[in-house]
Amino acid sequence: MRFLDALLGRTKPKASNLDALFALPSAAVTLEAATGLRPSGNAGVCFKPTGGQAFAHTAEELDQLLQLTTKDSTVETSRQDDKYGYRWVTFSLLDLSELVTTVHLVNATLQANGFGPQLLCSVFSFRPGDGDSGCFLVYLYKRGTFYPFAPLDGERRDNELELRLQGILAADLPTEQDYSRWFPLWGLPVR
Repeated sequence: MRFLDALLGRTKPKASNLDALFALPSAAVTLEAATGLRPSGNAGVCFKPTGGQAFAHTAEELDQLLQLTTKDSTVETSRQDDKYGYRWVTFSLLDLSELVTTVHLVNATLQANGFGPQLLCSVFSFRPGDGDSGCFLVYLYKRGTFYPFAPLDGERRDNELELRLQGILAADLPTEQDYSRWFPLWGLPVR
């Protein structure tokens, strides 16, 4: 079948590697040293909710897991749907390692229950020390890669910063090489 797929020009999508999320804390050190951008303590997971009992059961399981894992920490979570019908679960937790672990738990739970195709991305916020606008590192679940997103006022992007950040992070994180997949996330609920 591989020969036929190659002959017909069909390609398999790159498999997601959720463990790539655990490279983020060391990449954050590189990012701060090179640019002064630090983790803000905010992150989010974006997925397309579905109807049905199986998804409702998975959402309930996810709630229970989050309550158990965040019982002794000061994590804040919220859920909201965006105008495109995607659901965001956002987190605020100052320790980046714990934040990454929590985001990984959400992704892995959805994947383990058969909802991996519903996952769109995970987003981590980074800010400069002076509190000005910063950027986001976006993990594309279906590609297993990261890309930087640096929004400006008026639904514009700082493309120069995004490309510079890609160069800085390329040694630490699997970065998305196809720039057409660096989609903007306007109205992002992660701050």
